[in-house]
Amino acid sequence: MKELHLTEIDRDDFLRLLHEIAQVSMPFGQFGPKEYPPGGIPIMDLPAEYLGWFRERSYPKGRLGELMEMVCVIKEAGMDSVFEPLRRQRNGGRVSVRKKRSGGTDFGGF
Repeated sequence: MKELHLTEIDRDDFLRLLHEIAQVSMPFGQFGPKEYPPGGIPIMDLPAEYLGWFRERSYPKGRLGELMEMVCVIKEAGMDSVFEPLRRQRNGGRVSVRKKRSGGTDFGGF
């Protein structure tokens, strides 16, 4: 796979790429639908460390892997903010990867 350099892409292609990225959620693994129903975490909200783990081992085959690699490049370049308008449009903001806490804590009548 050819390495992507952000300077090699024109504005319209970059906007199309961002909109495509915004439509894709992680279909498997610790950020997939099993852990984050109903559809998993949007790939634009995956932690940079998680994307880096794939970079070291290999991205999934096909378009998903290509898009994950592009998200990694964008985040490593410090350009994560380009996803903000898409996050607001898609779901009101960034999807949190923190696990939700259970109901409450019972302190035994205190």
